[in-house]
Amino acid sequence: MSKYDFDLFVIGGGSGGVRGARVSAQMGARVAIAELNGFGGTCVMRGCIPKKLLVYASGFPEEFEDAQGYGWTIDAARFDWASLIANKDEEIERISRVYRNVLEQAGVAIFRERAVVKNAHTIHLADSNRDVTAETLLVATGGYPSRQTGAEGAECCITSDDAFHLKTLPNHIVIVGGGYIALEFAHIFHGLGAQVTLVYRGTKILRGFDEDLRDQLQASLQSRGIRLLLETGFRRCVRTATGITAVTLNGDEIEADHVMLAIGRLPSTYGLGLENAGVKLRPSGRVEVDAWSRSSVPNIYAIGDVTGRIELTPVAIHEAMCFAKTVYGGQPTAPDHELVPTAVFTRPEIGTVGMSEERALARGYTIDIYKTSFRPLKNTLSGRTERMMMKLVVCAKTRQVLGCHIFGPDAGEMIQLVAIALKLGATKDQFDATIAVHPTMAEELVTLRTKTATRTSKF
Repeated sequence: MSKYDFDLFVIGGGSGGVRGARVSAQMGARVAIAELNGFGGTCVMRGCIPKKLLVYASGFPEEFEDAQGYGWTIDAARFDWASLIANKDEEIERISRVYRNVLEQAGVAIFRERAVVKNAHTIHLADSNRDVTAETLLVATGGYPSRQTGAEGAECCITSDDAFHLKTLPNHIVIVGGGYIALEFAHIFHGLGAQVTLVYRGTKILRGFDEDLRDQLQASLQSRGIRLLLETGFRRCVRTATGITAVTLNGDEIEADHVMLAIGRLPSTYGLGLENAGVKLRPSGRVEVDAWSRSSVPNIYAIGDVTGRIELTPVAIHEAMCFAKTVYGGQPTAPDHELVPTAVFTRPEIGTVGMSEERALARGYTIDIYKTSFRPLKNTLSGRTERMMMKLVVCAKTRQVLGCHIFGPDAGEMIQLVAIALKLGATKDQFDATIAVHPTMAEELVTLRTKTATRTSKF
């Protein structure tokens, strides 16, 4: 009989923690999990899922406009923020219950309270004031929005967490940041009728993405009427009788209902007690792990955003699966962080997988670029002028497709399937040999024949 209460204790009930707990239990481990704030974590409770629901809501005004070109007359359409938030909350609660149910069905012991690491094998349950022990610990506590701006009055600002629970739709909102969270919320609020000002210290939004994607999205933002203040920082926030005044380093004073900070995320390790077990943390607070997600303490593992490797829900789930296979499945498996597809749910969307042009050159490749820009068929009768962009980055020597970048409607759906091809090492010739589905936007990926550029690495 084991000297521990459990074989595995998971701290954090987000997508990664739930998957790690459930699969480990199905493999025969005695598993417990602690979660204080609702199962599903950031993704379900205050991230991907509610955000995508708000994205859908924000797209209907354009759909109503476009419908007129197709013979539809839509009269007296109106939007009610309170109804959207109530319906969203109901759906989120349903999904969270599903997460809890799968744990119960797998036989996982559930603790709805805060867990603190007391030592390498002991967890203190704060609410019930008792200790439990486990042979292995899995830290999957995720992260939270940063407020570390250095700006005066930052406590007056909201974050993405708060944006999901606003009582009313703001007339004017200032969003500080230039990453995907800032950009997605800029489109959400703008689509729902708010005036949006985006303040970003960089010269161009969406740092780290392919330059053509960044250019396309930045131009689209401005054409839609979203005010973009680049190369300026956020200096001060002052609460007034009517709302908030945001002051930038350039001296702009912007009156708004809310100022939202979207300046990055921090790991949820503060107060977790990992130092009691000797777990090594990076200066950022993220858990330092090896290729197998093992921390500096051999029986303590960490997955997901708390490690800061790739902060995406599917990556956390993948890491959880690899953990379970390694520790309980007899199949040592290191997470594979190459060719991770991702989407930015702006309007239109971005979908990307593999290397950007800049990344391929930095890695020493000589590359051929295939790029096209066109007006989607749907935009013809609607009269919408917005164009779609697709780009393939191809190794000039082997013809292997190194990266694919899409800007346009349903880019997220397309990039998931393209990722399979890239994972299999597909070449441009194999793309060319694939028969197109016509008429679709995606067919352009297999009908691109004209090379637009060849780039040679300087490295």
